[in-house]
Amino acid sequence: MNYQKLLVIDLKDKVFEWATRIASLAMILLIFIMIFSIGYNAAPSIREFGWSFLTSRVWNPVQGVFGALPYIFGTLVSTALALLLAGPLSLAAAIFLAEFAPIRIKNLLGFLIDVLAAIPSIIYGLWGNFVLVPVLMKSFEPWLGKNLGFLPFFQGPPYGVGMLAAGIVLAIMISPVITVLCREVIGIVPGSQREAMLAMGATRWEVVKYTVLPYARQGIIGGFALGLGKAIGETLAVTMVIGNRPEISWSLFSPSHTMTSVIINEFAEAINPLHTAALIHIALLLFLITLIINIIARVMIYRFRWRKEWSF
Repeated sequence: MNYQKLLVIDLKDKVFEWATRIASLAMILLIFIMIFSIGYNAAPSIREFGWSFLTSRVWNPVQGVFGALPYIFGTLVSTALALLLAGPLSLAAAIFLAEFAPIRIKNLLGFLIDVLAAIPSIIYGLWGNFVLVPVLMKSFEPWLGKNLGFLPFFQGPPYGVGMLAAGIVLAIMISPVITVLCREVIGIVPGSQREAMLAMGATRWEVVKYTVLPYARQGIIGGFALGLGKAIGETLAVTMVIGNRPEISWSLFSPSHTMTSVIINEFAEAINPLHTAALIHIALLLFLITLIINIIARVMIYRFRWRKEWSF
């Protein structure tokens, strides 16, 4: 009887193991199915334009000529600006929460940061459109133009909507993600590293500067990369504040377009099959870029955790 029970338990374990294994393989298979289906629907655009799709500035649905360079430019600049604004702030917040904050403040701020990460992007877009854009147009952009107008980044009329507004909204959206990931990475730095520095008479800031940050560097970079991947894929909030004009300009005041915003603006109105294929072509590029960034970020974080486990 006991032997039969053991056989039943062993069979249940095997069934559960294979069920979870099949589910994991199904998720991997789903990624390849998505790449294949998107690539298949983008094939007319790939055949028609080839590599020139990445370098051409012309986007004319009437004449059937499509180039994605303005949208790639807008995506790269807005995400780079968001990371530039959010990175130092998020890292500083993560250091404070992990190393200096009292327990009560740490729990409260941690909860508020989690709430910020859970807010839908449409809320950020509405706030950006009705609050941020008027402030930029009436106050901040004129001030930047007056004091830093000798730089090409702060030239032109203050529209309010544009690359600067999109970068600020994206920075606010990705800051909670980067903060949470960096706090987690800093929190798993071995305590022996800190204790050794403190025993040598180092201050808490010196411990962070010379021990914690160098040790957690790889994981922090991975957290920044995940924030970058989130910024690249954001759609609604960016569409509402970036101005949606497909041009390449180094001025942060100028309206622009991103890969996500052109898809959401034109996909429903695309009647020409080549127009639809071109939009799906952009979606394929966006999917591959996001996938690569997230894979690199995850690998860096896992390598950091593996190094931490083997340091004991």
